[in-house]
Amino acid sequence: MTEIVRETTGSKGRYVLRRDGAEAELTYSITSPTLVIADHTAVPDAFRGTGAGLALVTQLVADARAEGFKIMPLCPFVNAQRKKHPEWADAFSV
Repeated sequence: MTEIVRETTGSKGRYVLRRDGAEAELTYSITSPTLVIADHTAVPDAFRGTGAGLALVTQLVADARAEGFKIMPLCPFVNAQRKKHPEWADAFSV
């Protein structure tokens, strides 16, 4: 798996994985210093089955813990991963 890059512009941002010209991304909106809304996860066919989506959510959770913000999982994929990983409960605002 390649490195996950975090890009933030104003109140919007994304985590992105790039490989062979393809991008997998998880987009988010910053509503306050303590709350980030996970909006959307897009994983192209080139990444299917590689764990790219899970890697993006894992990085978001790690950053939430390190930086002290909570995640509102509006994205269905992020919400599904939250349910599969009860050990992440501290990072979510639901």
